[in-house]
Amino acid sequence: MTKRTPEQRLLLEQIKQVADGLARTFAPFCEIVVHDLLDPSHAVLAIHNNLSGREIGDPATELGLARILDPEFEQVIANYPNNFADGRQVKSTSVGIKDSEGKYIAALCMNIDLTVFQGFQGMLNQFVAIEADAPAKESFDPAGSDAIRARIDQFAAKLATTPRALKASDRRALVQELKAAGLLDLRRSMEIVAGHLGVSRASVYGYAK
Repeated sequence: MTKRTPEQRLLLEQIKQVADGLARTFAPFCEIVVHDLLDPSHAVLAIHNNLSGREIGDPATELGLARILDPEFEQVIANYPNNFADGRQVKSTSVGIKDSEGKYIAALCMNIDLTVFQGFQGMLNQFVAIEADAPAKESFDPAGSDAIRARIDQFAAKLATTPRALKASDRRALVQELKAAGLLDLRRSMEIVAGHLGVSRASVYGYAK
């Protein structure tokens, strides 16, 4: 068995805990693998949400071997195309783990099976498809509603947040801005603002005073 320093053993144990937490969060769509690069012949130290069919003790991948040979090899490689042995398309991210001497000792890898999401995407595309040349066209959205929502989105973006996450003081400033721009004069404006902010119409009336 490859000799490891206390620091290296601690790092390996900690990265196993990180892998366990990630696996629970992203189950069942994301495979999480911990590679022990100190033992490349038996590198797979832990594997969660097993999608690739690999086993504990399997050898290191080409990427793992590259890190072993070159301490300057890129540490984080995110969202690169990959494939499982059966041909399924995969989006992978690999994070190299170094010890205090700058030596790669492990890698944390995340592999997402894209075929699952491609199936979802196909179904959603079919579900949301509309007939562009249909004889009837109508809208239940009052005129100007898009302008109100766009103004709210812009206001929230400037604060690096979302409309529903705005603080009460920010919501008041926003509604006053909408009022000054004449957007509250549009039909059903209060209802549109309330819906986009996730608050009651009474709150919006209060902010507008």
